Amino acid sequence: MGSTAIKISIVFSLSLLVLSCQGQTKPTHTTNAIVGGPFENRDFMFIGIPKNIKATDTSPGWNQEGQKLLISGTIYKKDAKTPAPDVILYYYHTDIYGNYATTDNLNKQASRHGYIRGWVKTNTYGKYAIYTVKPASYPNSNIMAHIHPTIKEPDVDNPYYIDEWVFEDDPFLTQSQRNNMRNRGGNGVLKTTARGNLLVAKHDIILGLNIPNYPD
Repeated sequence: MGSTAIKISIVFSLSLLVLSCQGQTKPTHTTNAIVGGPFENRDFMFIGIPKNIKATDTSPGWNQEGQKLLISGTIYKKDAKTPAPDVILYYYHTDIYGNYATTDNLNKQASRHGYIRGWVKTNTYGKYAIYTVKPASYPNSNIMAHIHPTIKEPDVDNPYYIDEWVFEDDPFLTQSQRNNMRNRGGNGVLKTTARGNLLVAKHDIILGLNIPNYPD
């Protein structure tokens, strides 16, 4: 066999080897995109996080002389049907005067979120419950009263935020604002009902819903 024929034979054999390997290996797709996109203060949720997080939490705001509030519901997987266990939900909000009030023993970094903050971790059935006080709008503003929620899933590397929770009866909640909501994790508008002196809101969350770069 001549040298030219030998070279052709070698190239043909290598081609078969490459094709064979490609046929046995699933193609991979890597991306550096962060689930949820840019998020200021993403890691603040880990400051002071308890070692053991329960499905029910009572915030420090519960002790304020304001309207007591219970928010509870189910966190579902992306199919909106399957309950998602072991999901951490971090929340923080203003006090009854509209301020992110601090305390002497609050971590200086976390002071941007104020002392009314807490964590819940869904149980086997995806349930969670938060007892807190209804926050007020920022002083001298027309900004809706709101609660900031952040999600940390066990199988997603980083936390991501979902729509702020606002209140259906808030006079500052306009139709235009409703139309502009992104519905990250679902609609963030809380509808409350009175149960004695307690306001109660049922609020379910769907993981990955309208979340950029969420894994399939």
